[in-house]
Amino acid sequence: MLTRTRVHLQALVLLIFVVHPSLPVCVDVPSDTEAVLGKPMMLTCISCMRREEVRAKTRVDWYFLPNEDTPRISIYKYEEDTPKESEGPFKGRLTWNGSQDLQDVSIQITNVTFNDSGIYECRVIRKFEFDVFTPSVSISKNFTLSVKEKASEDTTAVYSEITMYMLLVFLTLWLLVEMVYCYRKISKSEEQAQDTAY
Repeated sequence: MLTRTRVHLQALVLLIFVVHPSLPVCVDVPSDTEAVLGKPMMLTCISCMRREEVRAKTRVDWYFLPNEDTPRISIYKYEEDTPKESEGPFKGRLTWNGSQDLQDVSIQITNVTFNDSGIYECRVIRKFEFDVFTPSVSISKNFTLSVKEKASEDTTAVYSEITMYMLLVFLTLWLLVEMVYCYRKISKSEEQAQDTAY
């Protein structure tokens, strides 16, 4: 009994010292690249920080390039805890959807149009606040968005549905075979029992 109590106590101490200081994990997820006409579209941009980099001033700039031959257009800024839309074709259609710790710096387009197809750039500039010096890091992510009239069918969902139906058919047939086998076995054992009784 004493050893079990000691093991539980050691496990509790391990949980307190190892699990408690850990911070939430930041996962870098790529943005979707297909939007549907007239629907909202999330432009995902995630810039993960390490634990020692938590104290930082962050500035986020979003740019849009209609095609590779045209200059990029500034469409959104986030600086000093203030999101701000830029003048231009997206005015009134962009909303901030980032996280409070500014690791997720995503924005959302409402009422997508065909003119929203193009290249989007998310640029994150962080100035870290250390005691002796303040280094800065710049991260840039690009992705191409295409706008379609209707959502294309997800092939993964189709394959999983086909697999599910095939599995149901297989399991039904297997159950039927097992039932016939069990019925025949029971019938045979009853016949043998009757033969031995005579």
